[in-house]
Amino acid sequence: MSISYETTGRTRQKARTRQAMVAAARDLLAAGEMPTVEQAADAAGVSRATAYRYFPNQRDMLVAAHPEIEARSLLGTDPPDDVGARLDCAVDELTRMLIKNEPVLRTMLRLSLESEGSHRERLLLRQGRAIGWLEDALQPLRGSIPRADVRRLVYAIRCVVGVEALVWLCDVAGLSRNDAVKLMRWSARGLLRGALADGKASRGREKRHRR
Repeated sequence: MSISYETTGRTRQKARTRQAMVAAARDLLAAGEMPTVEQAADAAGVSRATAYRYFPNQRDMLVAAHPEIEARSLLGTDPPDDVGARLDCAVDELTRMLIKNEPVLRTMLRLSLESEGSHRERLLLRQGRAIGWLEDALQPLRGSIPRADVRRLVYAIRCVVGVEALVWLCDVAGLSRNDAVKLMRWSARGLLRGALADGKASRGREKRHRR
């Protein structure tokens, strides 16, 4: 993308053109296609020469088409206090978005596996939001179990809730998407229960050592 091109002269029109290209790419991805810059330009009603001023290659366009989710939390305006309920809310919303954006997320997963160097870094910068959402959901655990254990729990839940898990459960294990989502949610709850049990056991050992 040429930054100087988009930030000089008729910037509003250029922003609309870019948005039209991104929307077209997203629509094509949602339809299960792997659009080229030319295909997205045709779908958006943009000349191919103009399209390449915004996206010099297919990879740049697909990165821009990845869903931009700005939310810092998945818990809504009135989140529950109970950590289990909070995790259920976050995982329910995360899996809903996962199914909704599955074609795009599969594409981005493939690109991340194929990319090297700077391209991979650019893709990775557009991932990782789930870590923050899960940390937000597990906020009540802070102070009750060590920070490192909370972080480990977040990573463990992310391993079982995401496009990577969906691909394996559906493509390899042969589960339906509905069953895959149920299993991801069940796994997240089980990991939380295990972490809480471990924390309780650790506190019990500490009390006995003090006696």
